[in-house]
Amino acid sequence: MLLHEIAHCRAGDKGDISTLSLFPHDDADYELLRREITADRVRAHLAERVRGEVLRYELPLLCALQFVCHQALDGGVTTSLALDTHGKTLSSRLLALVV
Repeated sequence: MLLHEIAHCRAGDKGDISTLSLFPHDDADYELLRREITADRVRAHLAERVRGEVLRYELPLLCALQFVCHQALDGGVTTSLALDTHGKTLSSRLLALVV
């Protein structure tokens, strides 16, 4: 199944860093997300856009995972010529990951 079938994602940015916050539709799927969606898998899945380190933070009281993706925005909003300077499409790209 694809990740979007069990979760949704919000994207934010600061400089050349994109933050992706992942939430299950059903809190019962949080453990599945925690087990399957590792920083290494996210890094590999987004390798075309994310050139730096990916850090994962667990937020169990919110049933959420947050991924901080370095070197993800071609230098950042004010310097990038990319169409998606804020990296909002990275959240949709992440949700295409096979779980």
